Amino acid sequence: MKKILFTALLALLAAGVGAQEQQKQKEEGYRFTDVKTLPVTSVKNQNRSGTCWAYSALAFLESEILRNGGGEYDLSAMWIVRNAYFEKAVKYARMHGSLNLAVGGGSRDVTDGIKKYGIVPTEVYPGLCYGTDLPDFTEIDRVVKGYMDAVIAGDKLTTAWQRGLDAVLDAYLGPKPEKFTWKGKEYTPQSFAASLGLDMDDYVEISSYTHHPFYEEFILEVPDNWMWGTVWNLPLDEMMAVVDNALANDYTVLWGTDVSEKGFSRTKAIGIVPEADLTSMSGTDAERWGKLSDKEKEAALYKFDKPGKERVITQQMRQEAFDNYETTDDHGMQIMGTAVDQAGNDYYKVKNSWGVRPPYDGYYYFSRPFVAYKTMSVMVNKKAIPEPIRKKMGL
Repeated sequence: MKKILFTALLALLAAGVGAQEQQKQKEEGYRFTDVKTLPVTSVKNQNRSGTCWAYSALAFLESEILRNGGGEYDLSAMWIVRNAYFEKAVKYARMHGSLNLAVGGGSRDVTDGIKKYGIVPTEVYPGLCYGTDLPDFTEIDRVVKGYMDAVIAGDKLTTAWQRGLDAVLDAYLGPKPEKFTWKGKEYTPQSFAASLGLDMDDYVEISSYTHHPFYEEFILEVPDNWMWGTVWNLPLDEMMAVVDNALANDYTVLWGTDVSEKGFSRTKAIGIVPEADLTSMSGTDAERWGKLSDKEKEAALYKFDKPGKERVITQQMRQEAFDNYETTDDHGMQIMGTAVDQAGNDYYKVKNSWGVRPPYDGYYYFSRPFVAYKTMSVMVNKKAIPEPIRKKMGL
């Protein structure tokens, strides 16, 4: 009887220890300590619209204004979107429909758009003329695509189709003001852009792929690059050096990336590239890991319960992911700081445009391996590029 009781007691103790360990892991999670954060404007909400490229680029430029000692601005994303949509539709017609016609875009849409059309504050052009408080492009995307398909369906274009396109965009986003008054002063979109103290030629995009020569510009082959804009090609370590040098010298970074990865958690606001730490496993642990199915291994790697080992990213891994459509032009955000987790691993702190939401009020943390692996391109101020790299680029 005593033996039975003793065995039962041991079982209870073991169960208690196991439950405590599970609870400890559950409570541990990821704990981040910000190392450096740079001034940014408020977190915006793109809602149901593929306009991250506009919001992130304007967030980047708003931080550039702050860095230059200017005030805090809320620049109109819908002004940028409206002008880009018109130009994209024109190119769609010229390409006989062989172009991606959707609301997606890239960083150059914003800088080139400001050079051509100027910019206005959001309060001057909110672009919400269809009954919602936040952007919702579910209908307008279908309407613009349907309209343009009808335009190019005939043998010859009429003289009216661009006026019709303007009317559609005006109906949904609002007519474009030629002049406006803001804080007691009259502006045109061009004069307002000039008042910001920014030179759009100061900004360059950088990527890192081996199917083009390094230290040269190439057209990034992704569907949203409807402008056929070019990026500078640098080796992976130098692209990351640009990001690090920018942040170290108080420049934020405009980041084009892929958040369709299993290593990105929207609810936990974390991006990682986990790998099984086989070297730290004991014989029984390693044996147990080896018996798991691929699905079980994946589930174990992506629990996001606590920091762990991450993959070492190589140039070849980046290229293979791009070539195999594993890395896609998916989302734009602003890298505005650095952080570490409780294990001392390095992260970048990122401002998103999905609204103020938990757990970090609209900010996200991406590990250094994630950024090295899944960066499609970055835009930086040319002055933020280390001088030896800048010389190689001929800038």
